[in-house]
Amino acid sequence: MVTNMQSRWAVAGTTFLLWSLVAASAVFWGLRMSARSGAAPLAPAVTRAPAAADPVAVARLLGASPAAVAAAPAAPALASRLMLVGVVAGAASQKGVALISVDGKPAKPYRVGAAIEEGVVLQSVQGRRAVLAQGGDGAALLTLELPPRK
Repeated sequence: MVTNMQSRWAVAGTTFLLWSLVAASAVFWGLRMSARSGAAPLAPAVTRAPAAADPVAVARLLGASPAAVAAAPAAPALASRLMLVGVVAGAASQKGVALISVDGKPAKPYRVGAAIEEGVVLQSVQGRRAVLAQGGDGAALLTLELPPRK
């Protein structure tokens, strides 16, 4: 009986090479997956907001005459800057907390009598509304109401 030793070694070598590639691939992907799950998440990129442009300076830069430059727009009204998110009212209107968002930022809790911003104080909370006043004992300046329930 005649056996061809060269073809037997060729088959054995090819099989060894294929299984070596399979093992290397398994090790590579195993290390890759374990590194991802244990690694700390990437921090978000820090971006700076662009600086606010002075409309008068921009108009002058673009060639407008000083007489044609309009006055700078007024600051947004207080009612458009504040949003009532939630109310926790006690039995009396002198006790309670209102969740108010200022300028689109996350809402913060304010107790009755607390200053929301300079010159504006939470005067009272009742049901689904909060009353803001100017100063501590000033007249009611603005009433914020929760949106209707759906």
